[in-house]
Parts: sequence; C-alpha cells; structure tokens
Amino acid sequence: MRRSLAAVLTVLRKELTDALRDRRTLLTVLVSSVLLGPLALLGVSALVASLESRAEQRAVYVAGLANAPTLQNFLERQTYTVKAPPEDYEAQLRKSTFLDPVVVVPADFEAALVRGETPVVEIVSDSANQRSEAATARIERLLGSFGRERAVLNLALRGIAVQVLEPMRVEERDLANQQTRATRITGMVPYFVMMAVLYGALTAALDTTAGERERGSLEPLLMNPAERWALVVGKWGAVACVSMLIAVLSSFSFLPGQWVLRSDTLAALFQYGLREALLFLVLLLPFAAALSAVLMAVAIRCKTFKEAQASATIVILATSLLPLVNVFSLGGESPWHLWVPALAQNTLMTRVLKGEDFNLAQVLIPLGVCVALTIVGVWFVARMLRQAALK
Repeated sequence: MRRSLAAVLTVLRKELTDALRDRRTLLTVLVSSVLLGPLALLGVSALVASLESRAEQRAVYVAGLANAPTLQNFLERQTYTVKAPPEDYEAQLRKSTFLDPVVVVPADFEAALVRGETPVVEIVSDSANQRSEAATARIERLLGSFGRERAVLNLALRGIAVQVLEPMRVEERDLANQQTRATRITGMVPYFVMMAVLYGALTAALDTTAGERERGSLEPLLMNPAERWALVVGKWGAVACVSMLIAVLSSFSFLPGQWVLRSDTLAALFQYGLREALLFLVLLLPFAAALSAVLMAVAIRCKTFKEAQASATIVILATSLLPLVNVFSLGGESPWHLWVPALAQNTLMTRVLKGEDFNLAQVLIPLGVCVALTIVGVWFVARMLRQAALK
C-alpha cells in the first residue's frame, strides 16, 4: 500500500508538472476562469446600462405627428421628447440599425376623436430586433394612458362618474425577493462557471490519456511495477486538481467582477459575496472530480488526441444542454433534477443566487452521483490500462 501511495504521488506530481508546463492549459485557466466573472458581468451590465439609458432619454418616435396634436400635447406633458422617425424606418428596424418602435398615427386621428370614434394607432416594431421589442411595452402603456385620459374627459363632459370605467381595482403583489428577481439577468452565471470547469478539465483529461498514447509515453509508464489503479488515481488527481483550480478561480472571479458593473440597478440586485462563492465550490468541486473521471474514461479508448476530442463531444453536449432543462421547464424544479449531473449543480447554484435555502439531503444526492461517476470512471480507465498492459 505504501508503494502504491508513493506511485500515486509520483504520477500526480509528474502530471501536474506537465499540465502547468503546457501553455495551452495555462491560457485556458487564465481566460476561462480568472476573466470569466469580469467579462460576463461586463457584458450583462453593458446591456442593462444601455437599456436604462434609452429609457431615461424618454423619446418617442411618431410618424404622422401632424395628424395628432392632442397626442403630441399629452406626450410632451409626460416629459417625453417626440421625434420624427427616418423615412425608411421599417427597413432599418428589420436590419436592427434603428432600435426604437415607431408610433404610426392615421390621417383622420383628430377627426375620429371628435366624432367619438376609435382611431387605430399602430406601434411598428420588429420582434427580431430585441431592443426595439423591449421598448414596445413602454410605448403601449404610454398610449394606454392617453386613451384613459381621453375617456375620463369624455365622461366628465357628460356628467358621468369616472368610477364607471373602473368597477374594480387590480393591484399586483410580487412574492419574489430582490435576489430572485435579479436571477432573471444573472441566472447565466452558474452556466458560465460549469462551462469553464468543463473546458478546463477537457484539455488535461485528453492529454493525459489519448495524448500520451499518441506520443508513445503511455507504454513506458505501464512498464512500472506499480498497481494500475495507483497510476490512474495519480493521473485523475492531476486532472481533477486542474479542474478544481478553475472552479475556485471562476467562482471567486465574480467577487472583483462586480467592480466593473456599469448599471447601478444591476449592482444593487446582484448579491454575490463570499458565502455564495463558497456554496458554489461545495457544488462544483465534486462535479469537477466526476467530470475529470468521465472525460478520461471517454478518451482512454482513443489512439489520438483528435479522436479523443471527437469522442468527448457527447460529454460536452450533455454538460451544455442539461442545464437548459431549467430554462424550458415550465413546471419548475422536479425532484429528479437533483439526480442528473450538471442539471443538479445548475439548479442548486441558481438557488444560491436567489438566496434560497436547501437542506443537506439535496446536496448529498448530487454529491453521491458525482462520487459514483468518479469511481466508475477511474475503474474503467484502470481496466483499460490493465488490458493494454496484458496485450
């Protein structure tokens, strides 16, 4: 046993030295983990800041404004700036070069109001143009306020109480707390972290198995009298260390990453501190260990590094697509989510961002699944190396 443990440590030290000597691995660690938090938050905050700045401009583009002086008066009283859209605004909306919806007023707008008729006002936008679509709801509420004001004035002229229009009042009460509302924007943080862990483990796992076989350095290693499981545990430990290092760096990168937030609203909503980072690590470290073992098990059967990359595609797709179940699941979380790797981690990390609690059993289920995957993966790699040595 002492000799086997010495072999494990020797292989672990050798593989870590090779991994840290590889510039490609170091670049992966730097880009995918250290810069992950700042870059992700910078992109999100830039989008939110852009939407906020456009909302603060309080500008409305109206085509046919000369046909609706009463509407213009209402908009200006609401402190909105009324502007004329470009002549080819429809083409520009399709091309996303014009980012505001356009209100189109018919020629008989004022005459229809005088006659007591209901003129049709169009709001022209393009659903593929996300920024123009985002402002459509604001324009709809603004025009709805104009319609209610006209209705109140018409009723007042006829001596009818305004309460006739509102037989009841509806008030909304949102049960979501501040952190839960913030996850509508920051909900992609767990996904980014898991992708960093995946691609960090990928290069190291393929290089230590299929890469060594391609270079011809695996066979001399198998000639050592050490147990196969000791060699495999040493290799797996090195890959897991690299993957766990990326998990640590990517989780903590969001702490200084909050310094680059350009939106005050997002900065107030995004509650991510030391507690959240440590809870992320509790969920990510077992996942990184299991992912390392699975990738090694997939790559050990391949003879070249490129072949191993092709074979690992299924693991990459599964890890990338499984977290999206939460996005498309209209029924919310289900108990079976905790039994699926990647999906379980994404579910629990999202709860962390929401500020929700989870019990020990909900943590032990994905932990047990990760331990089982790690054991099976390491056993399979040791079995393949044993067969290779016999041949």
